[in-house]
Amino acid sequence: MTYTALIVGGGISGTLSAIALRKAGIGSVVYEAYDRTADNVGAFLTLAVNALDALRALDFDVRDLGFGTPRMTITSGSGRKLGELPFGAALPDGTVSRTIKRAELYQALRERAVRCGVHIEYGKRLVDAECTGDGVLARFADGSTAEGDLLIGADGLRSRTREIIDPSAPRVRYTGLLTTGGYAHGVSAGFEPGVMNAIFGKRCFFAYTAHPNGEVWWAANPARAVEPTPAELAAIGPEEWRAWLIDQFRHDRGPALGIVAASETIFPGWNTYDLPAVPKWHNDRMIIIGDAAHATAPSIGQGAAMAIEDSVVLAKCLRDSPDITVGFGGHARLRRERVERVVEQGKRTGDWKALGPIARMPRDLIMAMALKRTARTGNDPSRWIYEHHIDWNEPALSGS
Repeated sequence: MTYTALIVGGGISGTLSAIALRKAGIGSVVYEAYDRTADNVGAFLTLAVNALDALRALDFDVRDLGFGTPRMTITSGSGRKLGELPFGAALPDGTVSRTIKRAELYQALRERAVRCGVHIEYGKRLVDAECTGDGVLARFADGSTAEGDLLIGADGLRSRTREIIDPSAPRVRYTGLLTTGGYAHGVSAGFEPGVMNAIFGKRCFFAYTAHPNGEVWWAANPARAVEPTPAELAAIGPEEWRAWLIDQFRHDRGPALGIVAASETIFPGWNTYDLPAVPKWHNDRMIIIGDAAHATAPSIGQGAAMAIEDSVVLAKCLRDSPDITVGFGGHARLRRERVERVVEQGKRTGDWKALGPIARMPRDLIMAMALKRTARTGNDPSRWIYEHHIDWNEPALSGS
């Protein structure tokens, strides 16, 4: 059956859903709340091999973007190397995880969507939607409306679609961490390009990696128990962030101080959140995916990957389903256990970043022992995350 989908949100999951639906023979229109594209917006992210594998199901290749990031080293604030881990085993052709500027990924996805014939409308903020029996009607803040067979809410952490489907749905959960980062020049001497280096500092978590061109990309997670308001965050300028971070890292060994000091670009900071289990992902004609359904803290680098996997699986389920409700139910059955497990893993890792001085010592000891055991046995406890594979040609639903 051929459907027409309204997709709310023009980020990674929304735009990729449009691409996936097009491959499944389903038309869509993307409605983005902002009145402009996401060019030059946002920081960077690492797409692990499970994300790259899911993109390949749609014949989407990102090897021209960013750079390979095959592994991560983990160090304490005292400078002791605790161990290292791969970002998942390489794919059969040798492809490894890649670190990419978020804006470049947005642009590549948008260009692919447009080439596929997807129409994207900007300045369309969803305010309400309702099922109409044989379809769905969406209303936007500018007074316009749109009708289709189904609506996909890819509208992120503050999802309006989630509220419409279930007004009692849980809200996002502040993790106690802020995030900022930047790009530095002239400090890459001695850094191995493409290796992600994670430092569990005495007061703040820090991660950095060297681009092959010599630029250093970095991120930091200062702990803050009380959630700042958007106005409070907006009032913190780049130089105030720089001074605060230098104070955070002044007792640590490692390159954090030099990298922060040498950064021409420091991102405006943001709060980090995750989303506890959302009981209801869909009704008869509306469904939420990506961060709208299961946001994970950035601690394990799987937020974008889960959104990408969602988009591919949902398109397969709608392609193979006798009706929309069956497709939505199949998607939930195939995705819920995995994504909720990833969210919980992200929370555990994020909690380790915010530990106080008394708890840091046993944390570092536990991490070192676990990483040593992983290196000795080759049994990475995160393999289940990275080895997930989606076969586009395999029927999504039993009996299809």
